[in-house]
Order: sequence, then structure tokens, then C-alpha cells
Amino acid sequence: MNILAHALLAGSNDDVIVGSLLGDFVHGPVPTSLAPHVELGVRLHRAVDSYTDRHAQVAALRVRFEPPFRRYAGILLDIWFDHLLAQHFAHWSRVPLHDYSTRLRMLLHSREAELPAEMRRFLAYMDLNDLPAGYAQPATIERAIRGVGTRLSRANPLDQSMPVLQAQAPELQRGFEAFFPELLAFAQDWRRAQGLAE
Repeated sequence: MNILAHALLAGSNDDVIVGSLLGDFVHGPVPTSLAPHVELGVRLHRAVDSYTDRHAQVAALRVRFEPPFRRYAGILLDIWFDHLLAQHFAHWSRVPLHDYSTRLRMLLHSREAELPAEMRRFLAYMDLNDLPAGYAQPATIERAIRGVGTRLSRANPLDQSMPVLQAQAPELQRGFEAFFPELLAFAQDWRRAQGLAE
């Protein structure tokens, strides 16, 4: 999953939200120096990613991608799912998308001193592109995918993937609508098991 989904799945606790977004920038063992709820957010991020990777609906969508795109199907689906989530955000949240997006960036700015340098650079990118609200726009999604492609160590076809995603848009939409309610329930159960308030 990508940043909009990870933030939404983290619930209402600011520390958990920060930790959930920090999850993409923490590799290896979870640092013990993190505040307890921030650490839970990182662990939730990893649990969400693991659940997503194992889910039958997501696996069925991955195999829809032909080579050479199938190798990158996980990356493409993560970003496209944020696109679908942003486009239909009112279905999943009572908070309007632009309000949610602005509040999320304000939260991250208020905690900027705690963020690693790579995440602070990404926050500047979020500001520049009005993320995560900007993910509702196909052009923003295309830029995001191209950006990921440039950061990968090997040559890849990600800069050519937008037509592939758009050609499969109806199937991806149906798969997302079947999968995401189950992911929401998983994240809610996970938070409750950790004693986190909604």
C-alpha cells in the first residue's frame, strides 16, 4: 500500500499515523528508540504490507500484468490503489480528501525533527504535489510511478506502465473494492489487539 492508504489504515492516533508513514523509511529491525505508538505504527505498516502481499485478490491482480510489468506489479498496484482510494475517498472516510491531505502534511511538518532525512525530502515532494490528495489525478500517479522507476537500481519499464494500468482500470477497480474493506477490517482488528483507541 502507499501513503494515503497507510495513513487511513493507521486510525486516529497521530503517533501511529506518523509511524505508519515512517514504515517506508525504516529498514531492518524496528528501532527501539521510537516512541511506543510510533513503533506500533511502523509495525502496523509492515503488517498491512504483509497482509496485502498474501491476499488472494491482490495475487489475482498481479498475474493480470504481462511481462515485463509483472515483475513490478506490486509497486504498480500499491500506487494505483492510492489513486483509487483518492478518487473515491468519500466512500472510505468522513473527512473530505483535501482536508485529510492537508491535515496529514501539517502533522508530518509538526513532527519534522523526528523524521529521517529521506522522509523529510519526501515531505517536500508531498507539499509540491499536494499529496496525498494529488493522487486522485492520473498525471500525479504517472509522475509517482516514473519517480519510483528512476530510483530502482536496474533498468525497468515503469515509465511505460500508465497505459497498462489504464487498460486494466475496470478490473483493478473491482479488485480494489473487493480487497480494501477486508484490509480495513484487518487494520482495525490489529489496532484493537494493540489496545489502540479508534
